[in-house]
Amino acid sequence: MVDYEGHSDGELVRLACRNDGAAVKAIYDRYVAYLAAVCARYLPDEDDRKDVLQESLVKIFMSLGKFTPRGEGSLKAWMIRITVNEALRFLKKNTSRNIIEYPGELPDVADEPEVDGVPDDVVNGMILSLPPGYRMVFNLYVFEHKSHKEIAAILGIGESSSASQFSRAKALLSKWIREYKRNNGYGKTLD
Repeated sequence: MVDYEGHSDGELVRLACRNDGAAVKAIYDRYVAYLAAVCARYLPDEDDRKDVLQESLVKIFMSLGKFTPRGEGSLKAWMIRITVNEALRFLKKNTSRNIIEYPGELPDVADEPEVDGVPDDVVNGMILSLPPGYRMVFNLYVFEHKSHKEIAAILGIGESSSASQFSRAKALLSKWIREYKRNNGYGKTLD
């Protein structure tokens, strides 16, 4: 099998569109772990993540001929956009209409979550524990760099609802992070 490790994304796409299986595998190998991580930001259930990743990859490779490279990173961005859209489609289809409610008390104003000293996997687990609506808005705003206007259009909600959900997500994350730090002795001095 041909080694395409040093080839650019544009070259790999051209070869893959000519039914070069090694180029398809090279694209897959280059991005599958990253796309799996994107799925993990939106979907707490491992089986759901695998299903969405598979659907995303099918859609990506079936549409590869329609992709036009626009410079370094454009293939990755295009693949991420498809994966995020598939995750959101899955969540909308499989989540109750009441996706934005949280039964606990939240402060009116959200502090910025102070994640210093909290392991990344713990923070990621907290994000996955957010109610689905909060998690979708938080991920779209923080990781996909969407505005509240864009999020509102994507999710079919009002722009103020998007801003409110983001604020509530931050408040909940701040609360959980403070609890984590308190329960794990963060900030205590050693004697």
